[in-house]
Amino acid sequence: MKRMGQSDPGFNLPALFGRGIDVARDFAKDFAKDFANANGAAAGERPKPAAPFLFGADPAAHPLFGTPGGRAALPAPQKLVTDLRAYSGLRHRDAMPSAPESVVLGRLGALEVRLARTARDVRRAQRLRYKVFYEEMSAVPDATTRLARRDMDSFDTICEHILVLDHDAGKIVLGRRKPKVVGTYRLLRQDVAVRHGGFYTQGEFDVRGVIDAHRDLKFLELGRSCVLKPYRNKRTVELLWHGVWTYILRNRIDVMFGCASLEGTDPSQLALPLSFLHHNALAPQEWRARAVDGRRVAMDRLAKAEINPKAALQALPPLIKGYLRLGGFVGDGAVVDHQFGTTDVLIILPVSVISPRYVEHFGPTANRHAI
Repeated sequence: MKRMGQSDPGFNLPALFGRGIDVARDFAKDFAKDFANANGAAAGERPKPAAPFLFGADPAAHPLFGTPGGRAALPAPQKLVTDLRAYSGLRHRDAMPSAPESVVLGRLGALEVRLARTARDVRRAQRLRYKVFYEEMSAVPDATTRLARRDMDSFDTICEHILVLDHDAGKIVLGRRKPKVVGTYRLLRQDVAVRHGGFYTQGEFDVRGVIDAHRDLKFLELGRSCVLKPYRNKRTVELLWHGVWTYILRNRIDVMFGCASLEGTDPSQLALPLSFLHHNALAPQEWRARAVDGRRVAMDRLAKAEINPKAALQALPPLIKGYLRLGGFVGDGAVVDHQFGTTDVLIILPVSVISPRYVEHFGPTANRHAI
């Protein structure tokens, strides 16, 4: 797999055609397998987990969210439509901005943060995610992802996507500069998740109990956060967070949650940061969601007395440290994600616990970087 910094081998029609044949063959196999599973379920057999883009689950296990394993498995024809929508960047109407004036979330110099408006915007976010997760980090692409050179899954069709654009960078098209996408975040509101089969996080953590215990609150799932390497600085990250904060205020969100990743798939090599999180940031019982059975790995790998807090903080990714500074908690246990080459923890962040100094920093009405 080509890494960042290596030269592009150029366009190779025979190779591209060959890769297309491989993708078509793999896709056909998955389709046939899912179709057979769906027919078997209709005949009274228990369906096998759905392949690539969806988490398998038994929708009868919970009226809203299915099993802790994630979204309910779709029948093969419906799954095919969903996968094609994700590939094209098309979204369900529930995931579209409500009004044109609500798209732009803030501006800082040449950088702008806004919601994706078009299918092309979503594809650009997917392309950035591929560059960061698959080319720079250690995620392993399947055939479809490798061919498209975009990170995509079925949740892209029901999520809103925040983009950070650099208006001073990008290509010139028809005499006008096309802004470069340098950062992104994916957002899924609770009301949309309920109508469309659940949250991405449910593939790793059982969040049902926490949500059921706070039925009067509105939850928002955050995920797929990434920033292009040259832009990983305070300026870009602050604008990205300003966009999230603006979205939270506009939609009256009460609780944020989602998976956050530590790079690496060997928990024993991550004993220091995992243990630090367990002993110092474990959520109170009312907010504590547990990693799903069969995937959970323990986080308390070191005794609290053995932990060097300074070294542990240095070992934590900036995103997780940012959540902790805001007042976030972590769930019970971690999950190894072999596809993305990470070990994931659950972050829970009620808006009510966010430090007042951070609210004041961005502005109680998100006016710091408003246009």
